[in-house]
Amino acid sequence: MAGPPSRRPARPSAAYRCAECGWQAVKWVGRCGECQAWGSVAEVGAVTARTTAATTAQRPAVPIGEVDVRRAVARPTGVPEFDRVLGGGIVPGAVVLVAGEPGIGKSTLLLDVAARAARSGEHGDRRVLYVSGEESAAQVRTRAERIEAMARSLFLASETDLATVLGQVDAVQPELVVVDSVQTIGSAEVEGSAGNVSQVREVAASLIQVAKERGIAVLLVGHVTKDGSIAGPRVLEHLVDVVVQFEGDRHSRLRLVRAVKNRYGPTDEVGCFDLSDVGIVGLADPSGLFLSGRTAAVPGTCVTVTLEGRRPLVTEVQALVTASSLATPRRATSGLDPARVNMILAVLDKRAQAPIGSSDAYLSTVGGVRITEPAADLAVSLALAGAITDRPLPPGTVAFGEVGLAGEVRPVTGAHRRLAEAARLGFDRAVVPPGVLGAGPVPDGVQLVEAGTVAEAVLRGLHDRAPR
Repeated sequence: MAGPPSRRPARPSAAYRCAECGWQAVKWVGRCGECQAWGSVAEVGAVTARTTAATTAQRPAVPIGEVDVRRAVARPTGVPEFDRVLGGGIVPGAVVLVAGEPGIGKSTLLLDVAARAARSGEHGDRRVLYVSGEESAAQVRTRAERIEAMARSLFLASETDLATVLGQVDAVQPELVVVDSVQTIGSAEVEGSAGNVSQVREVAASLIQVAKERGIAVLLVGHVTKDGSIAGPRVLEHLVDVVVQFEGDRHSRLRLVRAVKNRYGPTDEVGCFDLSDVGIVGLADPSGLFLSGRTAAVPGTCVTVTLEGRRPLVTEVQALVTASSLATPRRATSGLDPARVNMILAVLDKRAQAPIGSSDAYLSTVGGVRITEPAADLAVSLALAGAITDRPLPPGTVAFGEVGLAGEVRPVTGAHRRLAEAARLGFDRAVVPPGVLGAGPVPDGVQLVEAGTVAEAVLRGLHDRAPR
């Protein structure tokens, strides 16, 4: 007689979950199968359905017209360039994440912001707490003396424990808290070392809760990974109110601060800073840093106007073309996108019959600025054409426009804002795409040279002084 049918084993429940996107798996894997994040899958046990009973709200809902908007008014920090990026200042209760590469100047900038904010009170007694998890209080004091960031109501603490940091907040009762950095603070309530996914989430959530409940503005310093993204879980960027990116070449003094997320203001503003031995200083007019300052015209140079957010920056592009001794000519760039430069070289070779195929080409920007905007294509083309023909552009010339693969010159946004900035700095001739002349007013004293193709732009840009 046959025995009872065998029962199929129960399907195992999901025991591992991705901390970034919530993807589930029955066994541990090093890389998430959904978002492709490394090291984000952790054991959480079986997923069970839970319900939460309703409770009485401590703060009942009110009509939207009765909400006090004064709580969302930004307060200036005393650093105008930083306030520009934040949208006028820091809102009480806001949490700002400042990210950047090591050694780029994040700690120097935020220490200056903390000192100026402490001195910005009515009686110079606005309390600010600076928590350093990477340096001792003595090291921070030394830097503060060097950059003249001493303030009577600026309090320093060197802590790496979350509970102790929250205790410091209770003791000082500050209006602004700076935590440098969020990856160095750990909580004893969470397993793992400081900096892992669970620790960063717990530390950020605790600080955000304190900020919202007490109306304290919080500035968090965040490290970045090798590919330039913010280290830690992606949920950290969603929890905070503002994400600020600190950019710049470590070999250059220029630093750019831009907001990639801002719940209280625009994300198209850029702050410019000059990092030197005596600290970091905001640059209200940084265009002069990107010009060579030379008076004589030199072949292979062209000035363009780029838009960083809504701010126009006048930048000089330099090109050098020499005969190559290699089977494959060399292409080297600094401050420009190599792929876009190679495209412009191909367009010049095919559409403008420029003899560039067997020559080495070197291109660079002045002042260490990095140009990624397609509006600089025309300036790169004119710089290369001048280097090939050994003919300089007429003095006072700027150029901007996007170059297509068909050799056409396309219009770009903010043309008249670019022309106004060029005219302010004394440039009187502009090589531009078609249609700029009739689209709006042209600054007095500026002659426009409109070119529909890159070949026409090279011909008229190097030889012609066309009337407006």
